[in-house]
Amino acid sequence: MHVPVVGVPSGRAYRRAMTNAWALEVSKSDLSATVLHEHDVPEPGDGEAVLRVDRVGMTANNITYALLGESFRYWDFFPATEPDQGRVPLWGFAEVVASKAEGVEVGQRIYGYLPTASHLVVRPERADARGFRDATPHRTSLPSPYNAYALTTGDAAYEAEREDLQVLFRPLFFTSFMLADRLEDTDGVLVLSSASSKTSYGAAFLLRQAGREVVGLTSPGNVAFTESLGCYDRVLAYDAVAELAQVPTAYVDVAGSTPLRQALHAHLGESLVLDLVVGVTHQDSAPAGRLEGARPTMFFAPDRMRQRTEDWGREGLDKRFGAAWSSFAPVVEGWVDIAVGEGPQALQAAYLEVLGGSSGPRTGHVVQL
Repeated sequence: MHVPVVGVPSGRAYRRAMTNAWALEVSKSDLSATVLHEHDVPEPGDGEAVLRVDRVGMTANNITYALLGESFRYWDFFPATEPDQGRVPLWGFAEVVASKAEGVEVGQRIYGYLPTASHLVVRPERADARGFRDATPHRTSLPSPYNAYALTTGDAAYEAEREDLQVLFRPLFFTSFMLADRLEDTDGVLVLSSASSKTSYGAAFLLRQAGREVVGLTSPGNVAFTESLGCYDRVLAYDAVAELAQVPTAYVDVAGSTPLRQALHAHLGESLVLDLVVGVTHQDSAPAGRLEGARPTMFFAPDRMRQRTEDWGREGLDKRFGAAWSSFAPVVEGWVDIAVGEGPQALQAAYLEVLGGSSGPRTGHVVQL
């Protein structure tokens, strides 16, 4: 059964009125088209557990998952009701409500990768005091970092009073952390687009700590906010890229805007030593044609994570990330206004707002389901 989301009651009233489970799905060919499917609450089979999705964030990162759903197989994590629809991956908290899996108990609270849905069936393996991995067959060939679920009781970075910051920033900040690690030894000035975004200013925060020169590019309306963060040496509007000095420059593309890429390549030419594509949130992202200077290359945080896990070990990676998060979290609290909604209607509204680019740079969308 499926019904349009418009008109559906939200929050606790919705949960009282609805005894079935639900999933909010989007059309793969038109990401602004959404539908709410109702179905029976799932029961776990042997070796499985059922998670009730509880509290999630909605950011530009989730739009990137949708835009790259086919090419990066993000749609494959949480299969939809119909093949032409998809469940957008989210990050957040869930509770174990049923379990036939050894080492996973009802009532446990976990943090991890979740669908735009009320429930998720997982097949835990390697369950211990830190959490477990989902070994559901269709996920075993997908990037492993997305299959890890952390128990709040065993997560050294977990702070109950900062759950909202965690759902909004932790996955983005992990990308920021891996990105800063990738860029720290890159020659030249570092120029980040979408500088008001959480991924960009998280990376800028870390790179400035490392003593690098960082320039932020953003829309004219976001210049003042981005300057107020204090984590860029200089902030320019997108239409002012001609003010960039023609010196060795590494461009970090967090926006995915083809016209901006063309303008930077035309202005900097051979001075552009790196063009690193991190995310795609603008839907005008199309082949840019012939470009001067460095050719665009894709940055994929899980690949960098695998490399650093080999270099440092998982414990070493966790320790370094924990130190970076501990320095960032108290600062970022002053940079975001958290807006909390309830229920699938609020989830749909937050998704469409972020998809349409109308969400303010200080706004962080959290949805209680």
